[in-house]
Amino acid sequence: MRNRKEVLLEKLERLKAQRNALIIAHNYQVPEVLDVADYVGDSFELSQKAADLPGKDVIVFCGVLFMAEVASILSPEKTVLLPDYTAGCSLADMITGDELRAWKEQYPAAAVVSYVNSSAEVKALSDVCVTSANAVAVVDALPQEEVLFVPDRNLAHFVACNTEKHIIPWDGYCESHDCVKPESVAAARRAYPDAVIMVHPECTPGVVSAADQVCSTGGMLRFARETEHREIVVGTEIGMLYRLRKENPEKSFYALSGDMLCPTMKLMNLEKIVDCLESMQPQVSVPENIAVPARKALERMLATVS
Repeated sequence: MRNRKEVLLEKLERLKAQRNALIIAHNYQVPEVLDVADYVGDSFELSQKAADLPGKDVIVFCGVLFMAEVASILSPEKTVLLPDYTAGCSLADMITGDELRAWKEQYPAAAVVSYVNSSAEVKALSDVCVTSANAVAVVDALPQEEVLFVPDRNLAHFVACNTEKHIIPWDGYCESHDCVKPESVAAARRAYPDAVIMVHPECTPGVVSAADQVCSTGGMLRFARETEHREIVVGTEIGMLYRLRKENPEKSFYALSGDMLCPTMKLMNLEKIVDCLESMQPQVSVPENIAVPARKALERMLATVS
């Protein structure tokens, strides 16, 4: 008798073909989702990949809501499905469009830079978007000297330390990254004295300054692949460990903290992917009046770093 996974995988392949669908998954997803994805990566990288692949009608985005919104913004002609519509992002939820409008009025000469981890409405009110990998380069290229940076205060601090622009941060944070303290870095050094420590710039300034490497998830994958170090402590959401270990079996990876877990990233599973392809719900779409200016903010970023 076939087990649950075998039945689901067979059904998934049949539905993918019927719907002409592409499955993409963020690095932080659970292993069973990562293993069935056509592409795995960070949020913006995945949306770009989906937009650049002609011939697919449906995108199943295994991530959180703002990521699916970006996919819809960049691929408005495609149907974007989010297997669990309750998968939100605590960081993206920390600023609303109304709050950003009011804040902009206080600084009329400042550029508004939104981290891609934000709602479509916030992106639409921004001059340009950034990712954790390109934030410094995009901010440096702005003509304005004063920058309102939303919504992550920790990434804003990282940018401020690497640019001459005046960064004014919104007081938001990622709960999965902000919870870790410098004491965790000290403990990791004692536990793994031969390891190099790499962390995401969404971590607190104390953790960032105590680490050996600071990089985006894509940067972590490159560093792990290229470094001569055989042991690496990883300071980001613990789902990242699966891909790092899978791609670098000769190296050892350790979580900086077991508390670095995003509960909404773990909402996706095989059943939900199959169900959404069967019902073609829930769909994620962005109204045109928001999608158009949000797309411009994303395109300005691409024009800066391409």
